[in-house]
Amino acid sequence: MSTAGQRDGHAAGAPLVVFDFDHTLYDGDSGGHLIRWLALRHWWRRLLALAIAPVALPMIAWLPARRRGIGAFLWVGTVGLHRPRDLDALIDAYVATHARQLQARLLPYALEVLHAHREAGDRVVVATGAPPELARAILAFVAHEDVPVVGTQVGPRLGGVVAIRHCHHEMKLAMLRDAGYADPIAVAYTDSTADLPLLHAARRPVVVNPKAARVALFAAVLPPGTPILNWGCPGRGGAPLAGAQSPSSFTKRTEPSA
Repeated sequence: MSTAGQRDGHAAGAPLVVFDFDHTLYDGDSGGHLIRWLALRHWWRRLLALAIAPVALPMIAWLPARRRGIGAFLWVGTVGLHRPRDLDALIDAYVATHARQLQARLLPYALEVLHAHREAGDRVVVATGAPPELARAILAFVAHEDVPVVGTQVGPRLGGVVAIRHCHHEMKLAMLRDAGYADPIAVAYTDSTADLPLLHAARRPVVVNPKAARVALFAAVLPPGTPILNWGCPGRGGAPLAGAQSPSSFTKRTEPSA
């Protein structure tokens, strides 16, 4: 059976590098921005969103119910659609009509690091809680990077489209494995404590653009010396970029622990 790396044209054994998307490559919540656009397209969707907000918003804030809360607002924005590919078409239209705004949210240094890994021959994949077509379209249409993406799976329900498998926390690792990225993770980049399972699974974890209040937690639970950096994401924590910090410095190989 061929691996995801072989299908993507990489040599067997090439290091696997995983990037989160939101607050890692993109300044903000890309899925939230999309769902807001979907839900505000028509006046009646806006009223429906207001009606469900008292229940759905607290669900988003509570991890066990997060998928259902996000799915509720996604349903508001997609009621009338019946297939995931219909949502993909709307996502492509959203990206095409918001290219300038989306480009402004992509973090240039982060994209340089991603590109340096690809130039080094690494197998790079983006794993995100957003619908995969969203990150894929933003990176391809706006950043001109054709990168494999693993993201939240959606499906039809009650006349709309909802999240059925949220690419989040432990599920992110499971979905990476299911997509064929089962090899040991050489490097993982993310901002979120929800991705601690991903960071713990990586030989070289790198925290980028964390919330300032989470920096101490990351330092406490990750191996000593784990980089905790800010790649130019305003309002976020982490050590600022140094003048000599070349993007290619992140492609240095880390040997497995004995």
